[in-house]
Amino acid sequence: MATILLLYSSVYGQSRRICERIAARLGERGERATVAALTDPALDPSAFDAIVVGASIKHGKHHPTVLEYLRRHRAVLQSRPGALFSVNLVARKPAKNTPQTNPYLKALLAQSPWQPQLTGVFAGELDYARYGAVDKQLMRFVMWVNRGPIDPRTRVSFTNWDEVDRFAGQVAELVRGAPSVAAAGPAAAAAPAAVAADPRAPAPELAPAR
Repeated sequence: MATILLLYSSVYGQSRRICERIAARLGERGERATVAALTDPALDPSAFDAIVVGASIKHGKHHPTVLEYLRRHRAVLQSRPGALFSVNLVARKPAKNTPQTNPYLKALLAQSPWQPQLTGVFAGELDYARYGAVDKQLMRFVMWVNRGPIDPRTRVSFTNWDEVDRFAGQVAELVRGAPSVAAAGPAAAAAPAAVAADPRAPAPELAPAR
């Protein structure tokens, strides 16, 4: 049984919910998964066999703590099977919902010292009621430009949960057969490379992802 750490950086909770869904699917496969906030100081990533990081977008950027974490724990991340996914509203459109086409994930990877074996992209949730006055107007303008929902009562999840489940299966495959690096130490080899590819593809916008 592998121990898998699922870390999330979330604005309104969608990245956390996606991590929880992945953890549930991993549990069904007999793996032991722990879900925690990326900023949780109590968790030592070196105590786990594999690490998954999920981060959402706000105002066109991932939170600065994401890159800070990847840089600080670079050695541990590189010594273990790992995955990284981005959650953003741009990914709801059929041209920007793969690791190869999503501008936000590509930008994060371009800055990251860690290049994980597995990457993924998921569309987020649009919920105007949660936004402050400025963000609400900004989001409505962005949605209007991109022909999305502008009704301020809108609350809709664009997350494709079947794709999340498929990604969870890829995480399980990634760690299957890999040595228990948490016990063996940072010199243990990482698992073979894999990429989470979504068969569809979305067009960019400055929407905060959730």
